Amino acid sequence: MVALPAGISRQTFTAIVTVCGLIGVLFWRVREGRSAVTARKILIPPVGMATGFCMFFAPQFRIPWLWALVAFFIGAILLAWPLLATSRLEREGDVIMMRRSKVFFLVIIALAAVRYFARDYFDHLLTLEQTGGLFFILAFGMILRWRFSMFRQYQQLIPAD
Repeated sequence: MVALPAGISRQTFTAIVTVCGLIGVLFWRVREGRSAVTARKILIPPVGMATGFCMFFAPQFRIPWLWALVAFFIGAILLAWPLLATSRLEREGDVIMMRRSKVFFLVIIALAAVRYFARDYFDHLLTLEQTGGLFFILAFGMILRWRFSMFRQYQQLIPAD
């Protein structure tokens, strides 16, 4: 079990970490949207995120394989869809830029809320570490599908050599 700072409940700690993570993601998305998209910028985040699977070497993070598959597919099918629907790549001269719809950031906030409230439910059934592992897999499925879709768009927009 993870030791929490004195005087802070598990729910409060989870809420604080969730809000900090959400703010970080929103700032990153704003910054990311100001620069040209490259294949490297599309593919590096899921590759870097994949290193998080090392958490499952520790027994306290392990969950049943079926749960992991269900979490991955919920992320890849259901939760990736709003990201796919609200973002697209466009060619601007010699560069490719990410264009988000006006509701993109609302989608990010809604996805964070869904994950937060679902996590609150699962925290009553699983350990904090197992819940974290389950939601990591869910987020990985979501990010992987979104980024590979972006990569396919990118490949269609780059000029053939």
